[in-house]
Parts: sequence; C-alpha cells; structure tokens
Amino acid sequence: MLSRAQEIWLRLGERFEPAVARLLARRAELAVAAALTAIFVIAGGLSPRVATLGLMAAAVLAAWWPNDSGTGGARALAQTATDGDRLWRMVIDAVPEPAVALNSHGQIVHANPQAEEQFRARRGGHLASMSRAPELLAAVEDALQLRRACAVELQARVPVERRLLATVVPLEHAGAAPGTPTLMITFRDLTEQDRLARMRADFVANASHELRTPLASLKGYVETLQGSAKDDAAARERFLKIMSEQAERMSRLVDDLLSLSRVEMREYLPLSEEADLGSVLTEVAQTLEPLARRAGVTLTLSRSDEEAVVRGDRDELMQVFQNLVQNAIKYGRSGGKVEMRLTREAAASGRPERYRVDVTDDGPGIAPQHLPRLTERFYRVNVAASREKGGTGLGLAIVKHILNRHRGELAITSKLGHGSTFSVLLPSAPDQVVHS
Repeated sequence: MLSRAQEIWLRLGERFEPAVARLLARRAELAVAAALTAIFVIAGGLSPRVATLGLMAAAVLAAWWPNDSGTGGARALAQTATDGDRLWRMVIDAVPEPAVALNSHGQIVHANPQAEEQFRARRGGHLASMSRAPELLAAVEDALQLRRACAVELQARVPVERRLLATVVPLEHAGAAPGTPTLMITFRDLTEQDRLARMRADFVANASHELRTPLASLKGYVETLQGSAKDDAAARERFLKIMSEQAERMSRLVDDLLSLSRVEMREYLPLSEEADLGSVLTEVAQTLEPLARRAGVTLTLSRSDEEAVVRGDRDELMQVFQNLVQNAIKYGRSGGKVEMRLTREAAASGRPERYRVDVTDDGPGIAPQHLPRLTERFYRVNVAASREKGGTGLGLAIVKHILNRHRGELAITSKLGHGSTFSVLLPSAPDQVVHS
C-alpha cells in the first residue's frame, strides 16, 4: 500500500511529466538563454535578481508551450495565418454583389465570382484593368489616405448601359504586404431598381389619367344638372345615363387595379391545388354566352371528354380565360365567331406534357408591331376604341402574371384582316388527379 504522500507525489509526477519532457527537449535553447543572461550579468546590463526571474520565466514557457520537435509554435502561427487568409477570402466570396479586395498599391488580391464574371477582375491585376472610371480611382485614393468609407455612382455602357453604386471600404487590420487586403469594393447594380421606379411612376401616371377622365366627366354633368339642366327632364335622363356609364368604367378600372395588385402579390406563392381545364372552359363558356349573344357573336368550345388536369388555382384560371374570351368578343368582328379549343401536347425536347387552350376570333387582327407590347399595363392598340368598349388596358397584364405563377405561357398570333389567336400553354399535373 502506498502512503498518502506517495500517492500525491505520483499524481504530481503524472501531471508534470509532459512539461518536464518538453523542458528537456528544449535544454539547448535554455542553455543558450542562460549563457546570454550570464554575459549580461557580467557586463552589468542585468541585476542577478532580474536575470534569475527571466530564466525562470523562460523555463516555464519552454515547459508549457506546445512543441513538436521544436517547430510546433511556428507551425501553429503559420496555420493561424493560413486560416485567417482563407476566412477573409470566403467572406468576400459570400458577398452577393460583385466584390474585390485591393492591397495598398491598388492591386486585386481577391475577387469573388460575380466580379470575375461581370468585370473580368483577375487576381494580381490593377483596379484600372477592370474599371477606368475616374470617380472610382479617386474614391480608392481617398479611402487609402483618409481611411474612411465612401460611395460613388458609375455609368457603365459596355456591354449594356448600367448604373452602378461602388462602395469603397478600408479594412481595419490591413497590412502593407502585397497579399494583404487593404480595401474592399462592392458594386451594386441600380439598373433594375431604376427600371422598377420608372414602371411605378408610369403606372401611377396612367392610373391617375384613366381615373381622372371619367371623374372629370362626372363632375361636369353633375354641375350641369345642378345648373342650367336642373329642370330639363330630357337632358337629365341623357346625362344620368352617361354618368352611370362613366361610373361603371371607373368601377371596372378599380376592380382591375385591385385584381392586378392581388395577382402580383400572389405570383410567387406555390400552387398546391389542381384543376380540370375542361371544366373551367365549360364554365367560362356558360358564363359569357349572354355577353356573346348581345354582341351578336357565336361562342363555341371544342374539347375532348377526358380530363385535362393542371396544377393551379381554379379561380385564377377562370379569370385568365374570361379575360381572353371577353377581349375576343369585344374586339372581334360583329356577327362573327369566337372559338375556344382545348388540345393536349405530348412531351418533347425536355419539356413536360402540357395542355394548349386557343381562343380564336375572326376580327380585324392586330398589326405585328403591337404584339410584343400587348401584355404591358395600359397598353392599347386603339385607345379610343378600347375606352368606348369598356377596356381598361389591364386584362392581358393580369393574364401574364397569373400564367407566371402557373409556369404557363401566353402566345399571340395575328394577321390583319384574318383575326387573332391567344394561346395559353400549361404543364399537366404529374398525377392527373383532380382534388375536390
């Protein structure tokens, strides 16, 4: 049996054995340190007490500092530097916008994939090789000298015209080594933002104009009825009819504006329901038959008896085909015909099986230059005729956004004097089962 004192001694030996081993491994370094200390003591540069404390501190560091054959400390420092270099490169690569890191000489030490693709930024090249904009070069000089962030707007015209916002940020712990980043520059493309701003401004201007016209008409007739036509029964009857038509026009416009806003907000929501296109088209034909009859138009539906199941929102699909058929009735030939045809297209060239719905009229047709713009908001081939027939200029824009959500397509073909065909193409549902 070991005594209590022996157990404690053994445990201390086990605890300090690694430190003693490291101390013995560094006896050469300690001998050199002791010799240098002795020289300083003899020369009077150090007092014996300070020298003794210094040697004790060196021994403790030698015993406890990690050592792999005398190179562990240097290897650990090198590994730390490598990890740090990898880390800041990963951070720049993770920036969603084009970003480059520069050293104190303006050379590119790293560029993320976006900067390489859009600006052809290459490591080792100078900033001027990717952009010669004087504003950017001046901002870099200011950031290097003043050590503060700054932002400048750039106009790029090659390969396409763009407006960019470049932000130059000095890095806090930058060194002067060639491979050490001193500045980071990020580039934000404002072109899409400008385009959306113009679209919003145009939309507000067009909506205001469309609402202002019937409002002005209503106001004028109200003032007339309150004034000179107050006691004129015939004029009152005529004016009230016109006012009712203008109020209906405003109501249609407001309804379409709300509908467009709603489908735009829902455009990116996933679809979880399924619908049978044959059933949808049958209901559309039944709903619009009275409208077609009043216009003197023959409305027909051609489809097979089998189900045509697609993944989609039934109400939104109803709105798509109602808008297309109403347009065909309004702008087709008086006394003509409108046909809805449902067909199935087999999978081909990597695309899935899909269904095609053609809405065809035998009206005057549409000139080719108008076809690409028909789905724009408030765009009309004939503004006067559209307003006269109750059009708002938003129907096809609504159709486009609904089909975007359904991963569908809208194809328009027309020939002057021979009518028009609006084709909706929708992918079929994978399981071909209609959920009630």
